[in-house]
Amino acid sequence: MDERLCDMKSEVFKVNRIDDLEYLTIPAFERAGITNHCFSTRLGGVSKGIYESMNLGFNRGDLDENVRKNFEILCSSVGINYKDLVFSDQVHRDVIKVVTSKDKGKGIFRESDIEGVDGLITNESKVPLVTFYADCVPIYFLDPVKKVIGLTHSGWRGTVQKIASKTVEKMVSEFSSNVDDILCCIGPSIGPCCFEVESEVVDEFKKVFNTEEQDKVIKKKTKNKYLIDLWTANKLILLDVGINNENITITDICTNCNKDQMFSHRGTGGERGSLAAIMELK
Repeated sequence: MDERLCDMKSEVFKVNRIDDLEYLTIPAFERAGITNHCFSTRLGGVSKGIYESMNLGFNRGDLDENVRKNFEILCSSVGINYKDLVFSDQVHRDVIKVVTSKDKGKGIFRESDIEGVDGLITNESKVPLVTFYADCVPIYFLDPVKKVIGLTHSGWRGTVQKIASKTVEKMVSEFSSNVDDILCCIGPSIGPCCFEVESEVVDEFKKVFNTEEQDKVIKKKTKNKYLIDLWTANKLILLDVGINNENITITDICTNCNKDQMFSHRGTGGERGSLAAIMELK
């Protein structure tokens, strides 16, 4: 395996390359040594056309057998049994579900009863969690002391609902995690360079961030056009719930700016596949 800084000039992630396959890993999580994890790129799979090539979304119109093969390729490289994957069912809300070994395979080989869920957490080994992306923010959580992991999908709606802090609170309430121990990573997603919105979305952010925070998160472009920094917004949410600044890895990869390597919903007008965040306790 050839590990190097990725072509997208990231100083945050490593890219792991096996033939045509590329996937990102988080150095802080690797140092902890108790997870198998990755964030996919669009490279190294078998899908064709607008899904080329590592599409991991069953609901995009791609052939199911291609998607399953893509999961098999990626997961075998990461050290995860793709038949055990547990899928989220993302609806841009703030529900976090505890999953166990009883949930293995739900979404990929078994019908799933996991509905309306944007975050998954577990303290069981070999229960690989999956959340899906094409601009929204993936957030990884790892408590290396109590051995708890979580993955949360935080689009702008999830961000203003503070799903990131609710995930931390769920780890504390369910598994007695100490916030001082929790490592977090805000993963590749649409960046502050590209997430342009109108005043209706800005108004939702103003409801949950104070004036000082708004200055860090919201930048005005024109009369009714603004840029929102979802990376900073989620970092502020994590800091507010007690996560230590030094325990937060924050991405420098914008999916919209890197459409050759990443799927971007906004960048392709919805003509795209899906990326995935995947993580399990060893």
